[in-house]
Amino acid sequence: MKSKIAQLTDAVNAFSAKTHEELEALRIQYLSKKGEISELFNDFRTVPNEEKREIGQLLNQLRDAAQAKLNDLKTALEATKGASEKMDLTRSADTLPLGTRHPLSLVKGEIIDIFSRIGFTVAEGPEIEDDWHVFGALNFPPEHPARDMQDTFFIEKDPDVLLRTHTSSVQTRIMTTQKPPIRVLCPGRVYRNEAISYRAHCFFHQVEGLYIDKNVSFADLKQALLYFAKEMFGENTEIRLRPSYFPFTEPSAEMDISCNLCGGKGCNFCKHTGWVEILGCGMVDPNVLEACGIDSTIYSGYAFGMGVERITNLKFQVKDLRLFSENDVRFLQQFQ
Repeated sequence: MKSKIAQLTDAVNAFSAKTHEELEALRIQYLSKKGEISELFNDFRTVPNEEKREIGQLLNQLRDAAQAKLNDLKTALEATKGASEKMDLTRSADTLPLGTRHPLSLVKGEIIDIFSRIGFTVAEGPEIEDDWHVFGALNFPPEHPARDMQDTFFIEKDPDVLLRTHTSSVQTRIMTTQKPPIRVLCPGRVYRNEAISYRAHCFFHQVEGLYIDKNVSFADLKQALLYFAKEMFGENTEIRLRPSYFPFTEPSAEMDISCNLCGGKGCNFCKHTGWVEILGCGMVDPNVLEACGIDSTIYSGYAFGMGVERITNLKFQVKDLRLFSENDVRFLQQFQ
């Protein structure tokens, strides 16, 4: 027994390992349940009683020395690994996870691209606006009930300063600073004091279009919107226009497209009607043209507006509007 302990002591003192795999092999060989040192402890019961004290001390010293040597080797390996990583200047840089554009940005960009092909340019304006550009110039008299259609955020209780409720305010700024012909697309964020739910939010995004020139007709509007629908949702998409009301257009209409899920046959998404509403539109009211300094006897025009979230819902079947503003990485990664 003593000779065996001496041999193992020499082996422990000679321990060396260049990798963690070699170190683990040494641990298994000597200190595992079936290792050589563990086997000596199993044979300890055969040692004569008068030698048990001495042999027991030697076994404990051997086990402790082996464990200490393994610990030292492990520490040395980790230190060597850290030093090599710091000094290896030839290593490639760590790859960083790439993000993706937000789905609303993707859809807004696609809308802009489609209308740019037929001559529309992008125009932008401030989100904090005055009453005249948001309401007054758009045929909303001060006490007109149409103002109740949009629950407005006012700044510091000043009735003349507010967060814009639609990007039509950009159109009024364009009409008062540029002469026809005008053909602009107005994308941007808008604000309305609404309860937040899966289908509504206190802020959202719109893209509105305006075209003013001589002899512009409702037929021009219909053809532009039909072109957009087919480019956005597919060549087989059909549209229909339903009479509606907006203070700034006359006549006004709501536009539906044939459901892109069921092909117009009827499903839960389109409530079995085969149609889905996507935007409002109409011919610019002459009162709006005159308020902005454009002669309504010479010029006419059309306008339309759509919610980017609405189009994104239709394109990607996103059922909860709140997902667009919660920045949940699991949701955003789906658009890589």
